[in-house]
Amino acid sequence: MTAQPVPSRTTLAARVRHLSAGTGGEGLVLAIAVPPLFLHATYQPHVSLGLASTTVDVTLADVAIAAVAVAAGLRARRDGLGPLARARWVLGAAAAFVVLALLSLATPALRGEEYAYAPHVVSALKLAWYAMLLPATVLVVRSAREAVPLFRAVTLWGAAALGWGLLQFLGVVAELQGKRPGQREPSFLGTHDFAALSGATLAVGLAALLLADGRPLAGGRGWTATAIVAGAGGLVLSGALTGVGGLWLAAAVLLVAVRAVQGVGARRVAATFGIVFAVTVGAVAIRAEAIEAFAEFLGLRERETRNIESYSHRTLLAYIGARIWLDHPVVGVGFQASSEEWAYDPYLDDARRRFPGEPEEAFPSPERPWGVQSLYVQVLADMGIVGFAALLGLFSAAVASAVRGIRGSPAPLVGLAWLLVATGVWAGIGLVPGIPLAALTFVALALTTVRD
Repeated sequence: MTAQPVPSRTTLAARVRHLSAGTGGEGLVLAIAVPPLFLHATYQPHVSLGLASTTVDVTLADVAIAAVAVAAGLRARRDGLGPLARARWVLGAAAAFVVLALLSLATPALRGEEYAYAPHVVSALKLAWYAMLLPATVLVVRSAREAVPLFRAVTLWGAAALGWGLLQFLGVVAELQGKRPGQREPSFLGTHDFAALSGATLAVGLAALLLADGRPLAGGRGWTATAIVAGAGGLVLSGALTGVGGLWLAAAVLLVAVRAVQGVGARRVAATFGIVFAVTVGAVAIRAEAIEAFAEFLGLRERETRNIESYSHRTLLAYIGARIWLDHPVVGVGFQASSEEWAYDPYLDDARRRFPGEPEEAFPSPERPWGVQSLYVQVLADMGIVGFAALLGLFSAAVASAVRGIRGSPAPLVGLAWLLVATGVWAGIGLVPGIPLAALTFVALALTTVRD
């Protein structure tokens, strides 16, 4: 019986050097799917199908997911289902969360409340559809070498997003609300999704910077520079401080993990912190007005405006979401039901007393169903502590999987960094299925299970 070699501190570096020499073709379908998956629905061709009192939009992103699923099926037929067994804990946790979301559709009826079933059912099914990216990616990307096309595609698309965002910033092209130069921009994604894509791009660049004497995961040093510049510039231009928070988490984990596996020089550590610090300063600068308004909201300075501002508005909505959860702690009020009037109305008077400086337009109403604009608070409000435990279990399973795999492959390390970026961005947006952030999350979960 042949003894298996014990992973050394140079194993991961050797694997990255091997990856730099070339790429396999198994991840090409997923790489080709990156542009439609990271594109705002406004810019996508789609087909609208009538369903009860709502419509179902089948977009180019949905077609891309179907293509990845077909590729996964073909790969499974040829090479078997082995990777699914290795990823069973992550897959099981993801399935549990999606099933709970679907089951929670019945909660309003059990409480005797009126509920707009058609759109919420479509939304829940869209969540399940995007979740298909997890097992499909596990089957398609079976090694770090097969992840290289994905990393390259994310880098190139991140660079394209930065370029388009810069044109919007300069007033050359319109964004989703027309030409509004000189402020945070959504590129062709939306501000939060732009931050998610940019954070993922920068994570590839930082991992490449820290690993294997500067040899990146996706090609020569030009790829590393492109990923760093595109990712950093995109995060600044998006102005999403939740994305910056996720970046700090990702950078810290990358540094700790690489240091534990192979060691890392002081210059690379300094460069990493310098890049992250520069992104933070840039994002804070571009959101200066919003931060000043939040300081007014907190009473740290005299209030000069009563307009709706991002951070104060999300704090108000989080308060309402927390009140909903405290009154329905176990299973919540139902999937996306926190945006229904019967769910939030009992707390509006208390919210007005607690936040007297907020304009009336900031409070939810049938005409303004703001919802709870934070994944974590919304899961508590909609699915209770049961749903939140399932979400925490999914995150924990992915982290454990990545930790087990980082000594033998760089892919789980990048997957974990992507997941942490997404974790930060989700703090500023509710459970909206069918968006690029959802795609990044499920692909990141899959990458944490790669071993070869």
